Amino acid sequence: MKDNEKSNQELKNLPPGIAISWGLGKQPQRGPKRELSIEQIVVAAVDIADKEGLAALSMNRLASSLGFTPMSLYRYIPSKDDLLLLMQEKISDITYPKEKSETDWRENMRQYVKIWVKVFHEHPWFSDIPITSIPLTPNQLKAVDMALRTTRNLPLNDYEKMSIVLLLSGYARWCGTITKDMNMAIQTGKSLSEINGLDYSISLKKLVTQDRFPDLYPVLMSGAYTEENEDANDIKDDFNFGLERILDGIEHYLLLKKN
Repeated sequence: MKDNEKSNQELKNLPPGIAISWGLGKQPQRGPKRELSIEQIVVAAVDIADKEGLAALSMNRLASSLGFTPMSLYRYIPSKDDLLLLMQEKISDITYPKEKSETDWRENMRQYVKIWVKVFHEHPWFSDIPITSIPLTPNQLKAVDMALRTTRNLPLNDYEKMSIVLLLSGYARWCGTITKDMNMAIQTGKSLSEINGLDYSISLKKLVTQDRFPDLYPVLMSGAYTEENEDANDIKDDFNFGLERILDGIEHYLLLKKN
């Protein structure tokens, strides 16, 4: 078998959703023509998930929103799993800022994490989709490429670079998940004072004793645990604080390698 024939055969073995993301899927020969497209289907699915959550998305609901039958959609996208993959690919279509030579690696990493926290904020359902493999679609691979760009000039091997990419991406996902959960709590009627525990501060101070919770007790009494006293802690933004400590850890690791 010739090399190009072998390569084509290997590409044919890609799962349908991944093949479609790379433009390798074939348009259906039957069903509505020029009235429906993969792009239309995916955009409509993202819109439903954004407004109503992932639980509201079904092939029936999606087909109805487009004015077609579910079977019409399956001619374009073989399964809901493929649809979910393409939805993730769609919202991963990000215009990244141009690389600036004067920007240091810490700022580049900050920028990368904040971009992805924003994606999770704008599409809260994103974190509801389980991670089942490494990124395999074009836009998600571009995200990996951009994360690796932040490590380009650092004295790290490929394994270390990929580990840092995983660390940064994982932190962005965690921040996005926490923000989503808090927003959902507010939408269901909870107040900020309930979420941060301020409403229960007096009760907690009676229930949490020093002998049972020796390390939590002083933090609770200081007001930091339930954010009673903003002056008790100079850290106003927990997410940024956590990110800076991650970057400190990477910087320390770089110094250890240098020495």
